[in-house]
Amino acid sequence: MDIDCIGETGLFDPELLQLNEVSCLAIKSNSYVVEKMFDQWLSLPETTVLVKSLLNKAKSGVPLNVSGATSSPKSASNNSVPPLSPRSSSGSPRITKHRAGPSVLGSPLKLLSEPVKELIPQFYFQNGRPPPNELKERCLFRINQFFYGHANGLSLDEFKPVTKEICMLPSFFSSTLFKKIDVGNTGVVTRDAFVEFWVHGNMLTKDIATQIFTLLKQPDLRYLTQEDFKPILRELLTTHPGLEFLQSTPEFQERYAETVIYRIFYYVNRAGNGRLTLRELKRGNLISAMLHADEEEDINKVLRFFSYEHFYVIYCKFWELDTDHDFLIDKENLIRYGNHALTYRIVDRIFSQVPRKFTSEVEGKMGYEDFVYFILSEEDKSSEPSLEYWFKCIDLDGNGVLTRNELQFFYEEQLHRMECMAQEPVLFEDILCQIVDMIKPQGCFAVSVCRSCNTNSDACRNKNQSGWDFRPYVLYGVIN
Repeated sequence: MDIDCIGETGLFDPELLQLNEVSCLAIKSNSYVVEKMFDQWLSLPETTVLVKSLLNKAKSGVPLNVSGATSSPKSASNNSVPPLSPRSSSGSPRITKHRAGPSVLGSPLKLLSEPVKELIPQFYFQNGRPPPNELKERCLFRINQFFYGHANGLSLDEFKPVTKEICMLPSFFSSTLFKKIDVGNTGVVTRDAFVEFWVHGNMLTKDIATQIFTLLKQPDLRYLTQEDFKPILRELLTTHPGLEFLQSTPEFQERYAETVIYRIFYYVNRAGNGRLTLRELKRGNLISAMLHADEEEDINKVLRFFSYEHFYVIYCKFWELDTDHDFLIDKENLIRYGNHALTYRIVDRIFSQVPRKFTSEVEGKMGYEDFVYFILSEEDKSSEPSLEYWFKCIDLDGNGVLTRNELQFFYEEQLHRMECMAQEPVLFEDILCQIVDMIKPQGCFAVSVCRSCNTNSDACRNKNQSGWDFRPYVLYGVIN
C-alpha cells in the first residue's frame, strides 16, 4: 500500500483509529505499523458498513464514489460523508495525542443511506376488488357475442338471456337488472352501459347473494324490505309457466306474491324486524330456492317459499276462519282453527302479541300477514321460528325459562277437555316425565309429592299418610 496515499486521504488518521502518536518517518521505515493500522481500520464497525455498501454498489453496477480515491477537492465534495479536517502546512496528516474516548465528530467512514420504503399492495377498493384479467376478458368476450348486431342496445325481452347466461341470475331478475342499468328510462341497454355496471362496477366478482342484495335494495338503505321483493315476484308471475293460470285473476296474483314474501321474512329474517340484512340472506336458503324456481316448470315442486299449493292452503284456511270476510280474524275465529285444537289460554297469548306483534292496526284483530306467521309456526314445529314462537307463548314471565307451573297452566285446559269428552285423562305429571326424558333440561330434579294435595310441604306430610309419589320438578329447565 502506498504510504503517500495514506497520508493524502487521511483515512488512517491516528485520532480516528485511536492509536498512539506515530511520526511519518516511523511509518515509512516500519511496514508492520501500516499493517497494524490497516487491521484496526478493518475492525471498525463503520468500515464493515462501508465495505458492504461498496460491494452492493459494485454488484448493481452503480459507479463508486469513495472519499480518498482521488486527491482532488471536487471528488471529496461529491461524497456523501463529511470532509476530513485540513492538512498541516508540512503536508503530513494532522497528528494529535491519543484520547481516552472515541472522537466526538464520529468516523468519516460512516455511510448515510435513505431508509428503504416497503411497497404495500392496495388492499381496499371502493367498489370491491377488480376482476382478474382472465375473468374480465372471458366475460367481455361473452358480452360481445350477445350485443353483436345491436349497436343501439338490447330491449327488455332481448336482455333476458344476458341476465341468465352472463350474470348467472334467475331469469325473473331481468326487469330489476334492466332498470338498474337503464337509469334514463330509454328502453334499451347498450353494451357500454352494461359493461360499466357489471364489469367496471365489480358486480362480476361478487357472490350471487351480494349481487341479488345489491340489485334489490334501495340505494340509501343497507337492508331489504318487503317492497323490494315485489318487482321480481311480479315478473315471476308473468313469466313462469307454472303460474300462467293466475294471469286471469290479478287479485290472487297479489295474494300469492304477499304470501311468498311473508314466508321469506318468516324463515330468513331471523331478527324479526322486517329488515333483511345481507348476512341473513347469505345464511338462509332463499338463493337456492330462487334458482330452483327458475329451473323447475312445476312451481309446486319448489316447496321452499314458492309453492302455489302451500299458498292455496294458507289462504283458504284464512278465508274459512274469516267468516265476515273483512280480511281480519279475532279470537273467536282463531279458536275454531284445527277443529278447536287450540286452547283459550294459548289464543289469549297469541292475541296479546307476545310471540309477535301484529301488523294489523285494528285492535283485537289479526291480519293476513299475522295469520301466515301463526299457521307456519303451527304446521311446522321443527323450524327455529316456530320453536321461538311457541316458547314465547308459554313463557308467561318472559324470563327465557319454562317452569313446571307454566307448562301445567296451559295443560290444565286440555285436561278439562278430556274429562268433558269422557276420555281417560293423562296426568300432567306423566306428560312432564316424558318431556324431561326427551329434553333432559338443566336444573331438573325429583321431589316427593303428596298424592292428595299435590304438594311436598312438611305440614301435609304430618297430616296425610296416604302416600307420596316421586316426581320430577323443573326449576330452571329451558325447553328449546
